[in-house]
Amino acid sequence: MRLLVHILGAGGQLGEVMADELARSHEVIAASHADLDVTDATAVREAIATICPDVIINCAAYTNVDGAEQDPVTALAVNGLAVRTLARAAASIDATLVHYSTDFVFDGTREAPYVEDDAPNPRGGYAVSKLLGEWFAAETPRHYILRVESLFGGPRAKSSVDKLLDGITAGREVRAFSDRTVSPSYVEDVAQATARLLQNRAPFGLYHCVNSGSTTWSTLARELAAIVDAPHAAIVDISMAEAALVAPRPQFATLSNAKLASVGVVMPSWQDALRRYLKVTK
Repeated sequence: MRLLVHILGAGGQLGEVMADELARSHEVIAASHADLDVTDATAVREAIATICPDVIINCAAYTNVDGAEQDPVTALAVNGLAVRTLARAAASIDATLVHYSTDFVFDGTREAPYVEDDAPNPRGGYAVSKLLGEWFAAETPRHYILRVESLFGGPRAKSSVDKLLDGITAGREVRAFSDRTVSPSYVEDVAQATARLLQNRAPFGLYHCVNSGSTTWSTLARELAAIVDAPHAAIVDISMAEAALVAPRPQFATLSNAKLASVGVVMPSWQDALRRYLKVTK
């Protein structure tokens, strides 16, 4: 299948991997923030009208969760209003819009994995801005909204996983949450899942695109230590309350990817993803 794919935010952690993955079977035009500022509505509309892509993939995002509490205007501009511009531009040329959201749209107060039909309840500026982006993206007749969380991997990675790994390999004390549960997402797997959704012409809509299973950050840290053969790593369990975080985080943030599997896109476990990532980082 030949598609002209326009990727925005291609200079970021997810965007760079996405461009490499989709370039294997599609014609890709990748734009970093320096190439195209997604908050410049006029420039975005002109670029999309000129390129006229079959698919628009929005990897651009304001991801500073704590920073959004001090600068909600920028968070809303990038994560919300820019998506409205993209959605309208996509609809005007009958293009498919792929947009990425987050587990932060949930409040994290339940004990069972969240599914796509669960009602969002965002807490904090970042979470609100991401939910707004979902709503705007959903206005496009042809859309995929993929919720990811705790992203790791990619050539520009400096994720929470990388920070834990750096501390473990350096022999430093590593502090990790024992009471925040997540479903990590490996960028390589997210990019491949996106490609398969497009290739399979899966039904449009909202999907949770995370690796299978869930873990606390302290358990993940111990898995990292086992993989790199550091049995004596100094991993200290801490609670979210001890960290005095600026912005609220969902405490239980496990996402079910069963809907994604139902359309033929089965995500590997987070443990398998960690091992594959560490193989390419050594």
